[in-house]
Amino acid sequence: MEFRKMRRFRQQLSKSECDAILSMATSGTLALLGDNGYPYAVPISYVYTDGKIYFHSAKTGHKVDAIKQHDKASFCVIAADDVNPSEFTTYFRSVVVFGKIHIIESECERRYAASLLGGRYNPGDDTGLQKELDKGLSQMLVFRFDIEYMSGKEAIELVGKR
Repeated sequence: MEFRKMRRFRQQLSKSECDAILSMATSGTLALLGDNGYPYAVPISYVYTDGKIYFHSAKTGHKVDAIKQHDKASFCVIAADDVNPSEFTTYFRSVVVFGKIHIIESECERRYAASLLGGRYNPGDDTGLQKELDKGLSQMLVFRFDIEYMSGKEAIELVGKR
């Protein structure tokens, strides 16, 4: 599948810069095709590793229904959003990815992904995390977002200033 190339290519971030942004951020906005063909965008906490995004949810809800209906999605993370009123602009840095979301069925992969998430948001408490997973993993869905295309962009004012 062919994805659009960035029009302002001088502002395009490298893959390693995009990877760094996805690795450092703790939340982003997941965009899905929702009810009645309306876009549905929802903020999520996630973990990015090995070129994949993992997140979890309850077993039912709008997000789950949308994913089950259409596995294609996009996800956006904003790493910088510095408003500069005197220049009538914003110094931004962001990443958008496109791909397909899979509900993880394998118990081994579910535990792996949930452990990554738990370790990301509660580092250093492996015992507590394992107890929580033993208690709650069966009550949640765990998702893997397989990235097919990634694009990062920054404000022209930031180009070359890293």
